Amino acid sequence: MKIWNSTHIPDQKGKVIIITGATSGLGKEAARVLASKNAQVILAVRNIAKGEQSITEIKREFPSANLDVIQLELDSLKSIHAFATNVKSSYNRLDVLINNAGVMLSPYSTTIDGFENQMGVNHLGHFALSGLLLPLLMETPGSRIVVTSSMAHKSGKINLDDINWTNRKYRSMQAYADSKLANLYFAYELGRKLQNVNNTPMVVAAHPGHATTELQRHSLFWRFMNHVSGQKVEKGILPTLRAGFDETAKVGDYYGPSGFMEVKGEPVLVKSNALSHDQTIAKKLWEISEELTKVKFAI
Repeated sequence: MKIWNSTHIPDQKGKVIIITGATSGLGKEAARVLASKNAQVILAVRNIAKGEQSITEIKREFPSANLDVIQLELDSLKSIHAFATNVKSSYNRLDVLINNAGVMLSPYSTTIDGFENQMGVNHLGHFALSGLLLPLLMETPGSRIVVTSSMAHKSGKINLDDINWTNRKYRSMQAYADSKLANLYFAYELGRKLQNVNNTPMVVAAHPGHATTELQRHSLFWRFMNHVSGQKVEKGILPTLRAGFDETAKVGDYYGPSGFMEVKGEPVLVKSNALSHDQTIAKKLWEISEELTKVKFAI
């Protein structure tokens, strides 16, 4: 078996790539790799100062890197709309949208728009962002949307009647797992919706296994496990990069690590669980997501 790595990514000169959550961890590493491939990389970040610092660090290694930073707060529909408007007025193409940003195991809180925070940021924010940027993606031949899920999706079981946890005792791990299952429902349903439409982006999903990042900061257990089973971000980002740039990838593919329980290893095609392929739930979640975000996809 040929081992896929970042050397398989061809030169990206002239290509425009957006990475959400690019100030640390996996997103920052993706920006570094793609900057080295001569792409125009847009760091979509909450904290502009941190984004500028990331650019400074990447340019130390690659002085001619073509990087831009634009503020994006995924817990605010107003910010998501402003970001999309900014991108569409500043760029005439979008080759790859990497929906990477996320929150994990955070205490109960709500987004500015009243959504449970993990579902709001991990799923609903990226749902809205993808919908608003879809016209630009459709204008760009061979474009892609990469959706980042997690091994945790296997514990997900979304309560569609209480998606924002207003009527249940909050369980942070369950809410996280639900949001990661929602990512897959979104990826697969969007792929189906785009199938018979011309000039549409390919939708591919990925998960990093257990990568050692700031994502685990809310959990003492997972911070400990970083030292036991975590893999470095340089390896953790490879399934995402393969989803975005492997020429053999197809709509609905899902990439993750090759090792035991997909915790770490080389980036390969993996299977998500049976529940993630339930089209009835996917369609219902899509309707709820449209209703909550007020974003309709132009397809």
